[in-house]
Amino acid sequence: MQPHPAFSGRSNGAPQFGWTLRLSAIAMAALLAACSSTPLPPWPGTAIGSHVPARAPVPSPVPAPIASPTITPVPEQSPVAAQAAVRPAEPLPYSAGVAARFPEPSVRYETPGLETGRSTFTTQSEIGQWLRDIASKSLGSGTLLGLVTAGTSQRGETIHALVATRAGSIEPRALDALDRPTVLLVAQQRGDEPAGSEALLVVARELAPGGLLEPLLARINVVVVPRANPDGAASGQRSTANGIEMTHDHLLLRTPEARAIAALVRDYRPTVVVDAGEFDAAGPYLKKYQALQRPDVQLQYAGTANQHEIITKAAREWVQEPMSAALRDAQLSSDWYATTATDPQSMVMSMGSIAPDTLSNSNALRNALGLTVRTRGVGIGRAQLQRRVHGQVVAISSALRSTADRASELAQVQSFVRRDIASMACRQQMLVQAQQTPEQREVVMLQPETGADYTVRVDWNSSLALRPLASRVRPCGYWLAAEATQAAERLEQLGVQVLRVAEGAPLIADNFTPSPNAAMPAGGTVRRVQVIPTRGGIEAGPGSYYVPMNQPAAHLAAAALEPDTDFSFFAHHLIGNLGDVARVMAKPALVFEE
Repeated sequence: MQPHPAFSGRSNGAPQFGWTLRLSAIAMAALLAACSSTPLPPWPGTAIGSHVPARAPVPSPVPAPIASPTITPVPEQSPVAAQAAVRPAEPLPYSAGVAARFPEPSVRYETPGLETGRSTFTTQSEIGQWLRDIASKSLGSGTLLGLVTAGTSQRGETIHALVATRAGSIEPRALDALDRPTVLLVAQQRGDEPAGSEALLVVARELAPGGLLEPLLARINVVVVPRANPDGAASGQRSTANGIEMTHDHLLLRTPEARAIAALVRDYRPTVVVDAGEFDAAGPYLKKYQALQRPDVQLQYAGTANQHEIITKAAREWVQEPMSAALRDAQLSSDWYATTATDPQSMVMSMGSIAPDTLSNSNALRNALGLTVRTRGVGIGRAQLQRRVHGQVVAISSALRSTADRASELAQVQSFVRRDIASMACRQQMLVQAQQTPEQREVVMLQPETGADYTVRVDWNSSLALRPLASRVRPCGYWLAAEATQAAERLEQLGVQVLRVAEGAPLIADNFTPSPNAAMPAGGTVRRVQVIPTRGGIEAGPGSYYVPMNQPAAHLAAAALEPDTDFSFFAHHLIGNLGDVARVMAKPALVFEE
């Protein structure tokens, strides 16, 4: 395969604005009114067999500046020494009755890590070779697959991405010219969750010429990242090499792995983002409830403060609900994604995080449809691996088909939402802090001795509806002192527009004043502070920064810059002092650098 031309990325990390006629409320209601499921057809040469009846879900150091992903030639790369390890697991708490609930699927998937007798999952070098082989098959066809180096892990491993498209090249501008939705698929952010990685190798193969999913490329583009955390996979550990959980690093971008994904998002601007991982089948559930997790797959669409309601509705009705139906048709059980605390005294179960630092939530604040797909697997090694991969393939294939079916509607939705969010600057309230809604719910689990259904009533924290804790008037923008260069750079890495002040001018702004008796320790991992916005004036000197709120990523900027949350830039020392950030409350008359 000939090398693709390298690209330098967009000249500006800022979102581009295109003002067109605003959709009326009636038009939007009609647009979102109907949704239909698109079941996955049988895999080539197979038929979906008889399985356990499905249960439908209840409708769950300072880093270097980021670079654009670079398109790499197909020639061989140096092999990776470390193998993707299997994390040692305790003896399975599975009786024969439990095992009977999870039979092997009639479909058999083939990847290096799924070979019979294999004791390790697909290695990083094998992933690179697999993707290069797939890319070479697209030469001379209307479908183009190309390999992109998204970034490098902390231990020097390449983070691979495969771009599948009908555009003339795999450069972001070429995909933009097609005006088609792009789907970003990311797996194995946690190193001990391998099924999603193996599944994305299968999906990548089926996007190549002759594959079952290739026809969808007439309506969508796809970017596939089979393994986002190569170091964790090599050692079988959950976190990245520096101990940071990548799954909660998509706002602060403390790891090169998260910055690699941010670069892909910034340049390819996906419409749909799917995070593929696994959940703990036994672990604390066996200890607390004397039961095992029942579903094959757990699902959750994105939900975080200030996420646009139309993005939420589209994710739920156009992607998540058809995904549930596809799993049901494939005889796979599913439910909401939920976890429980390690504290043995806490019997609470909580749906996935509502913080803006997860992959799906941070992308929802960029106005993409975010979905989390988890299959049972943490702590059970290679047990039921074919079935776990099958669940991921069915769910992800459904997301691709749903996006293709709704391609034109999704374009209209995103265009409307981007303009609507930009128009909210300087007016209305926005949430600063929120929490999950406490409820009670009956959760169906499995008895470990017999495999029979076992219903447990639990306290349940729902992410489907948020409880407001604090809100403020939405500012016109945020001012950052010249000393806040690291924060400005990090925002640009996230795709947020940041302007550098060329000529100073006074601003009407709310400064952040610590509340009386509020603790604000100078050190520590996270600085927690209570603040009162206090109206006054500041002088925006040359070299300082202005972050406008009349941009589509406004609420992602707000999540980073409002200081009194555990995930803010101030809390994590990317902003040194409260006086280095202010809320600009009137449209500024500033001159900016080009």
